[in-house]
Amino acid sequence: MSAPSKGKSAAEPSLVLHRDVACDAARGLPSGADLRRWVRASLQRAGAPGGELTVRIVDEAESAALNAEFRGRDGPTNVLSFAADLPLPSLPRYLGDLVVSAPVVAREAHEQGKTPAAHWAHMVVHGTLHLLGHDHEDAAAAAAMESLEREILAEFGYPDPYALDGLP
Repeated sequence: MSAPSKGKSAAEPSLVLHRDVACDAARGLPSGADLRRWVRASLQRAGAPGGELTVRIVDEAESAALNAEFRGRDGPTNVLSFAADLPLPSLPRYLGDLVVSAPVVAREAHEQGKTPAAHWAHMVVHGTLHLLGHDHEDAAAAAAMESLEREILAEFGYPDPYALDGLP
């Protein structure tokens, strides 16, 4: 029996995902099934055994308030990741929360010439990798994280999110 390839888990990761829509956007939002596919692929590619997380879909006002409170930055952002820091292990392991601003993701997709689905997938993959401890604080970490994102998104047929094609 051969070992799994680097960055891939041999078994499909277990996943408990909570989808919380806290904004008026009814159209254009990814389904729970889409979110699960993107998160599960991120967990598998990163070699994580699985876990539980919440994806909260918000408006710009809530995104801006959270961005100011927790990152000290003005204005809304596309995705915020809040990794769980629990003193005792939970089963399944609670990874944390993703907060995604539906209007920001829609606007960025349009501005960057991406399909909404491709940009949603990128934001969910990016946020999930943050919950798993990946970051882009320095050039080496950013290159590793972006490479992982490209691989995961390619599995779904989405183009490289960091390519300059389509940008104004």
